[in-house]
Amino acid sequence: VQLQASGGGLVQPGGSLRLSCAASGSIFSAQFMAWYRQAPGKQRNLVASLNTGGSTNYADSVKGRFTISRDNAKNTVYLQMNSLKPEDTGVYYCSVILGSAYWGQGTLVTVSS
Repeated sequence: VQLQASGGGLVQPGGSLRLSCAASGSIFSAQFMAWYRQAPGKQRNLVASLNTGGSTNYADSVKGRFTISRDNAKNTVYLQMNSLKPEDTGVYYCSVILGSAYWGQGTLVTVSS
């Protein structure tokens, strides 16, 4: 399975972006899907996850602002990001576990005025 992340860009504080992670194959049976963020000079951290049962989990810093979702028909995982802050800046990576873990190439989000 190959993952293609897109949707990043430059946005002002308070703005919104929607990231997409398109899979080359079916994600219907994926056990776990997630978005991670790597800020400049820092380690990669979990931002949001969605398991096979539909349960979601969010980092405290993004609760109430970010929403992870999936569209099985399009084999795509989304991350809706609202009320963006400068500290949300970083490269966002999607990951899917389908037996093994697969990673997308990352998409850069810059929140700045």
